[in-house]
This record gives sequence, C-alpha cells and structure tokens, in this order.
Amino acid sequence: MFKRQAKKKPLELPNQFRVKKGDTVMIITGKDKGKTGIIKHVLRHRGKVVVEGLNMMTKAVRPNPMYGQAGGLIQMEAPIHISNVMVMDTKNNKPTRVKMQQVDGRNVRVAKKSGEQLDV
Repeated sequence: MFKRQAKKKPLELPNQFRVKKGDTVMIITGKDKGKTGIIKHVLRHRGKVVVEGLNMMTKAVRPNPMYGQAGGLIQMEAPIHISNVMVMDTKNNKPTRVKMQQVDGRNVRVAKKSGEQLDV
C-alpha cells in the first residue's frame, strides 16, 4: 500500500579541504567566472564555500518587528561548490592548485605554480 522511499546516500566529502576562511580565491565556472574574492565561510558538511561579494542572489525576507527587521528583497551571497573555486597564488596573483607539504614537522599548504607557502 505504501511505497518505500529510497535512502539518500551520504555525501562523500574529502577529509581535508585545500581552502580556508580568509583565502583569496578565483571562481573558475558559473556566472561569476574569472572574478576573485575572499572566503567568508567554509561549509564542510556540504562541501561549499561562501565568497564575499560573489554569487549574489536575491532573497525575499518577511518583516520581523521583534528584531526591528524590515521586510523586502535583500541581496546575499550564495554558497559555491569547492570544486568551482581555485586559490590565488600570493606571488604571481594567478589561480593555482594546492598541495600539502611538511615543513618543520607540520603540514602546510603550498602553491603548486610558485612553491610559495600559503600558511604563514
């Protein structure tokens, strides 16, 4: 009589992401392709990042008199999948891939193009 619903498979996310809050990144696909910005949040459980001032969307908000919030349309940043952004190299200001390297007994992120350390 009732249909069984299929169970959703959990997202397979990497153990470690190559981007962090505060990194300058370039968007490599989508409507904002080629634009750069700074990461505001990393949403680990969804595999996405929020980049400051990019991937803007319009959201309708209801007024909330308890908080003194007026209703209307507001502009806000939408999350972007981590695979659609690349870290900007600090040395030559171009997008680069990131590798992990051991320096002084600790893992640091290193730009593949220039070999520059991203974690200082």
